Amino acid sequence: MATGAGVIGGLAGRYATALYDLADEAKILDVVAGDLGALQSLIAENKDLARLVDSPLVRRDAQAAAMEAMLAKAGVNDLTRRFVGVVTGNGRLKALPAIIAAYQAELARRRGEIAAEVISARPLDESQKTTVAEALRASAGGKVAVEVKVDPSLIGGLVVRVGSRMVDSSVRSKLQRLQLAMKGAQ
Repeated sequence: MATGAGVIGGLAGRYATALYDLADEAKILDVVAGDLGALQSLIAENKDLARLVDSPLVRRDAQAAAMEAMLAKAGVNDLTRRFVGVVTGNGRLKALPAIIAAYQAELARRRGEIAAEVISARPLDESQKTTVAEALRASAGGKVAVEVKVDPSLIGGLVVRVGSRMVDSSVRSKLQRLQLAMKGAQ
């Protein structure tokens, strides 16, 4: 059994460690990671699903039925489906996004990867993603798992988070700094 020392603490960490151990035993770590990533995307993209996950007003049996139907339609692995069923049955569906993040963090940690988040104003093409990933690998001095997100409010540029460090070279931040400087000059 894993110690879970590197996993985000608390409830999400305990669930993520349990899932990691089960997936490792079944030799399907990447399959489960893929399923969880797809589920995370579905929750982010579908407002009704996000409300179902977040709402304490929906009965557990209704949440369980809805999640089971959605996961079956998505074709996720049996372990992932059963795990989400347990989480739902235990009344912890609201913690599912945190559990997914903790699982992904634990998987990266055990592989010796450093997690990096890159946020851009527009979607990056493959060559841009490769260039950013190579620059981060060179900077970090090791394997880097890059997660790319899009936030149109940045206007342009990038925001990069690696561990506890953040570099914000977005146009939005530059405009905010300029606005503060202009207010100070008055």
